[in-house]
Amino acid sequence: MNISEYKGVFVFAEQRDRKVQKVALELIGKGKELAKDLNTTVTAVLLGKDMKDEAKRLCYAGADKVIYVDDDLLDIYMTEPYVYTMHKIITDKKPEAVIYGATAIGRDMAPRVSARVHTGLTADCTGLAIEADDEDPNKQNLMMTRPAFGGNIMATIACPNHRPQMATVRPGVMQAAKYSEQNPVNIEEYKIDIPKECKNVEILDVTKIIQQRMNIEDAKVLVSGGRGMHGPENYPMLEELADLLGGTISASRAAVDAGWVPKDRQVGQTGKTVRPNLYIACGISGAIQHLAGMEESDYIIAINKDETAPIFDVADVGIVGDIFQVVPLLIEELKKEKATK
Repeated sequence: MNISEYKGVFVFAEQRDRKVQKVALELIGKGKELAKDLNTTVTAVLLGKDMKDEAKRLCYAGADKVIYVDDDLLDIYMTEPYVYTMHKIITDKKPEAVIYGATAIGRDMAPRVSARVHTGLTADCTGLAIEADDEDPNKQNLMMTRPAFGGNIMATIACPNHRPQMATVRPGVMQAAKYSEQNPVNIEEYKIDIPKECKNVEILDVTKIIQQRMNIEDAKVLVSGGRGMHGPENYPMLEELADLLGGTISASRAAVDAGWVPKDRQVGQTGKTVRPNLYIACGISGAIQHLAGMEESDYIIAINKDETAPIFDVADVGIVGDIFQVVPLLIEELKKEKATK
């Protein structure tokens, strides 16, 4: 393999219902940083049907170029047509790095593409950076960081001898670049004939599950409970506080493992990474695994009766006290404030 032939950073722009997903915009933001370090460009790859307007949005979101494939077989995600198309594009364009969102689609698609192009894949990354190769200073590698050993350590992985370097990245970890409709639009409509045999399944119906609570990755305010909540019967108190603040609840791994809160509420290395405007940690000690999932929040308030709890090291405001006394007082004051408006 002649590694010098591979140039550029590619981002798989995931779409659902003909709408580009937020994670694609986050990856373009990170892709621009990587491309700058590599002195190259970032290209978004969009697979779908009748999505030219969404392709423009990817340019406005910072992509230097968009490769758009329009085909009936790509309208709704199916493994084989998507993998076949992505494999053909990578083989033709030879990007240096390809990144996907660590979503249900990305996790299904990325390992199959990596196997077909005979390269490695680092899954569920929380960090990406470019570093020079120790053996060849002229060669730069994508350093891919992910949790390992149940989230107890962070492993940084490189793929020095194969290209493209490939990774899936957790939604919510990276920040989207500044969106501007003044950005130039550069769209290549890539033509490809997807063999009929690629359609090895038929989608008869798509059932959508409407979440009762907002997705914690999208929430502007999160009220998060940990082991200090003592049981599921105490979470309605946090829900009331979250409702008053226009947010939703989340939890630490300890609370999820205990069965107090559903898995989709978990924040941390083995859960979701969040960046709300306000994060209120209630009864959470602040283990490194949890901090990795929320320390980029704009403003952090920690409530814990243990004044030595590590959560206070990242908190903007720390309240040392009993949650079951402090939170009801907060709720009472918020209700008074709302009543005066």
